[in-house]
Amino acid sequence: MKVKVGVMGSAGEASPEEAGKGLRAKAEALGRAMAARGCVTLTGATTGLPHAAGAAAHAAGGLHVGISPASDAREHVERFGLPLESTDVLVYTGFGLKGRNVVLVRTCDVVIIFRGGTGTLNELTIAHDEGRVTGCLTGTGGVADEAERLLNALPKKTDAVVIYDEAPERLLERCLKALNESRGEEV
Repeated sequence: MKVKVGVMGSAGEASPEEAGKGLRAKAEALGRAMAARGCVTLTGATTGLPHAAGAAAHAAGGLHVGISPASDAREHVERFGLPLESTDVLVYTGFGLKGRNVVLVRTCDVVIIFRGGTGTLNELTIAHDEGRVTGCLTGTGGVADEAERLLNALPKKTDAVVIYDEAPERLLERCLKALNESRGEEV
């Protein structure tokens, strides 16, 4: 069975400072790496960095599944202002943004956190609570760079495995290895 990897992070447009960090290029490299490894790429059917990763996976021949907060395509575009292109399968939850986050994270075998704000923080805490293998792409700012400090401050310990790395391809490989080990499969 194919591994489902979710990319969660900043959905907004990159600022000039962010563009200078090559965040879009890192998102695209991550998407291509997921396609090359035969992973299913999951996103919140959103814009920004997750969309860049999903679009790159799609362009590289991978499967990009978007989990939408909307009830249908019209609401997806008109109410939420989200794209339809570069997604192979769109799942309309009708649960709004926070409800969508639960469905998205629970669908993933691995969660990758890329920059991110409060919505990404919500996804990180769900992944942590659910015991998911989680990779944080460090050096991208936001939640990805603060996750270790935040998670260490929490009193509740879970079975989650959290990996920190600044290289998208290496982070993916480390996450896949951790997933295989957690399943007792050969690495």
